[in-house]
Amino acid sequence: MADTVREIERKYEVPDGGRLPDLTGAAGVAEVVDRGTATLDATYYDTADQRLAAHGVTLRRRTGGGDAGWHLKLPAGPDARDEIRAPLSDTLPAELAALVRSRVRDAELVPLVRLLSERDVRHLLDTDGALLAELSADRVTARRLTPEPGEPVRWTEVEVELAPGGDPALLDALESHLTRGGVRRAAAASKLARALAETAGAGEKVKVGAGAKTGAAAEATAGDIVLDYVRAQIAAVVALDPAVRLEVPDSVHRMRVATRRLRSAFRSFREVLDRAATDPLADELKWLAGELGIDRDREVLTARLEERLRELPDELRAGPVAARLGAWARERQGGTRDRLLGVLDGDRCLALLNALDALSADPPLRPAAARPPEDVLVEAVERDYRRLAALVTTALAAPPGQDRDLAMHEARKAAKRARYAAEAARPALGRPAKAFADLMTGLQELLGDHQDSCVARRALRELAEQAHAAGESAFAFGVMYGREEALAARREAELPALWAEASREKHRAALRRRPRRTAPRR
Repeated sequence: MADTVREIERKYEVPDGGRLPDLTGAAGVAEVVDRGTATLDATYYDTADQRLAAHGVTLRRRTGGGDAGWHLKLPAGPDARDEIRAPLSDTLPAELAALVRSRVRDAELVPLVRLLSERDVRHLLDTDGALLAELSADRVTARRLTPEPGEPVRWTEVEVELAPGGDPALLDALESHLTRGGVRRAAAASKLARALAETAGAGEKVKVGAGAKTGAAAEATAGDIVLDYVRAQIAAVVALDPAVRLEVPDSVHRMRVATRRLRSAFRSFREVLDRAATDPLADELKWLAGELGIDRDREVLTARLEERLRELPDELRAGPVAARLGAWARERQGGTRDRLLGVLDGDRCLALLNALDALSADPPLRPAAARPPEDVLVEAVERDYRRLAALVTTALAAPPGQDRDLAMHEARKAAKRARYAAEAARPALGRPAKAFADLMTGLQELLGDHQDSCVARRALRELAEQAHAAGESAFAFGVMYGREEALAARREAELPALWAEASREKHRAALRRRPRRTAPRR
C-alpha cells in the first residue's frame, strides 16, 4: 500500500573544500543532533525520451536508509513535492505505474540513472527537543545507465527538509546562515536533474522541468498567445491525472475545468486553430468532461440538498428524511470511482492524450495565427460576447418555467465560454481582459446557481415520490423544493440588472484599446 508524504525542502551545493556552518542558535535551532551516516543506492526510472523528467517527476527504487522502497515524487509547489512511497519490490508496483500513466502512456520505463549517496544526517531541534528540520549532507556518485553505461560524476549536496507541519519561513531563516557559510542554492531542482545534465551525451537534449512559453510579450503573435493557453490546459489535464487517482480534494473538478477550457479555446479561437483538426478533439474532451462530471455533479447536488435540509426546523428534519437523503446519495455514488479509474486507464483516454500532444507539437495554425494578438483576440472575445448577448436576450424574454430555465442554462454555458476567452486573451489585452472575465464570472455564477436549483428541484421531486411510495411524509421535501423555487426566482429577478452592467459598451471598448507594448524581460 502506498503512502503519501508532503516533502518541503531546499537543496544546496557545497564548494570544494567547503564546510557546513554550525546552525546551533540559528532560527530557533537549540540543538543539532548527529543521526549518523546512511548509504543510499537509488535507481531512477524514466522513458528513453525522459518524459517524467520533462515534467519534474522522479521515480526511483532505493535501498538503504529508513525508507527503502519505491518513491514517486510529484511537483506540489515551490520547494514542495509529494512523495508517494511503496514497499520495496523487484518490479514497479501497479499503484505507482498508474500514477505515471498520463505522462508515460504506452512507453517502457527503463533504468535511467543510478545514484549512490553517502548521507550524513543531522536533526535540528527546538528548545523542547521537537524536530524542526533534517539536514543531510550527501556525497553523490551518479552514473548514466541509459542509453548505455557512462562514466560516473560526483558532487556534494546538502538538503534541508522541513519537519512535517513545519513553517516554510524556517527555510528562509536557515538559508541566510548557510549562504554566509559559503553554501549556495543548487542550480538543479533534484539530484536526477543534475545527474542527467552532467552525464548527457554530445547533442543530447536533457528534458528537465516544464518547458518555456512560446513567445516574449513584445513579439508574440495571436498564435503564440493561444498556444500558450492551450498547452497550459493540456499540461493541467496530464498533471491532474495522478491527483484524481489519489483523491486529492477538488482535483476532479480542476481536471474537468481544464478539459472545458480546451474545448472552449478550440471554438473561440477558430481563426487561429483549424477546427477541422480541433473539432474531433473537442468531442473527445466533451466525453472526458462528462465522465469526470459524474462524481462531481453528484457531490455538488448532494451538498446542496444537505444544506437545504440543515435549514429546516428540527421538527421537519425528524424521522426518516435525512436517512432517505443519505440512502439516495449512496445509491447514486455506487461504482462511480471505479468507473472513473477505468476511464483514465482506458485506451480512449490514452489516445486523447496522445492526440493533444500531437496538436501541441504540430499545431494546425490558420493564417490569423501570424497576426498581432490584440486584433485577433478582441475579435474572438467579442464574437463570444455577441453569442452570449443573444442567449441572455432570449432568456429574459422567455416566460417563467421550463423555457426560461433552458434559456438561462444555455446563457450560462455561453458566459463561461466568454469568460474563458477573455482569460486566454489576458496576456495580450491586460487588465481590461481580466475585468471583462470577472464580469462574465459573476454572470456565470448567477446563472449557474439558477441551474443548480433546477437540478435540485428535480431531485427533490424524486425524493418526495420515493417517500410517498414508502408511506413516509414528503412534506419536508416539499418545503425544500419551495425554498429552491424561491431562490431560482430571486436569481431570475437579479439577472436584468447584472446583465445591464455586464453588457455596457465601455467594457468591450476597453478591450479594444491597445496596451503599451513593452520590451521582454531578459
